[in-house]
Amino acid sequence: MSMTAEKIDTIDACFGTYPNTQALKSGQIKSDRVALRLTEVNPVYKAFTMMVREQKFDISEMALVTYLQSKAFDKPIVLVPATMVGRFQHGTMLYNSERGTVTPHTLEGRRIGVRSFAQTTGCWLRGILWKDYGLDNSKVKWVTFEDAHVPEFKDPPGVERAAAGKDMTRMVLDGELDAAIFGTVLPADPRLKSVIPDPDAAARDWYKKYGTVPLNHMVVVKTSLSKGDPGAVREVFRMLQESKKAAGLPKPGAIDALPFGFAAVKPALDLMSSYALEMKIIPRRYSVEELFDDTTRGL
Repeated sequence: MSMTAEKIDTIDACFGTYPNTQALKSGQIKSDRVALRLTEVNPVYKAFTMMVREQKFDISEMALVTYLQSKAFDKPIVLVPATMVGRFQHGTMLYNSERGTVTPHTLEGRRIGVRSFAQTTGCWLRGILWKDYGLDNSKVKWVTFEDAHVPEFKDPPGVERAAAGKDMTRMVLDGELDAAIFGTVLPADPRLKSVIPDPDAAARDWYKKYGTVPLNHMVVVKTSLSKGDPGAVREVFRMLQESKKAAGLPKPGAIDALPFGFAAVKPALDLMSSYALEMKIIPRRYSVEELFDDTTRGL
């Protein structure tokens, strides 16, 4: 972060490219308080590692579970109540229908792939299967392909690492995995079906029960910036919120999948904190209040 003669802060920032960030990235959202020096990282999840391990940016997008683990290992970053990616997860676990049916109630003892054990989508889905379908996740053979963004975290005992070069989709199709949890982009193969039947209806029921959308990516800021220049943090928060509005989100009558503000994000954070503890992703459950600091809690 640097100061120019005009007292405009230049802030290094990294956000993914979505409809909700389009106006910000195009320069449509103006500020007389901060200038954003934006870095493009594709896929954006690679930026989470940079932020966790070297605090590469002043402010950046980050997966929710990555932040919870950063908190556990005292990384000098703090959460901002601004959602970049939120979506229902019920349709993200797929199986090969040519090899018989797999349901939430037949997962025990099976081999299930997930990119990383601490991947936020995977944590949401395992939490949903645990709380809403009664699955004992410890009775599933989890197979991972990558380490967590937070280097101190190691996969729990019993979690297997796939051999180098293995492709998760191919392993499901070939029967090496009984199912797998996928991220934003689901493979298009028509043989692959959702383990949770009618995932859209299941997601609607889940929303009625919990009153929230699973939040995947939020925003974090360096602790030094949050403490040293809270006004700059508030201004970037405003710009992100204006960019979301410029995209016409949420659409009239639609569920807001990108909540902003402490009260709006609290239900999802509370749920994920309990899910992550159950899965030994974090050492203790965090209250929502302690995930923020005095600057970001007030947003």
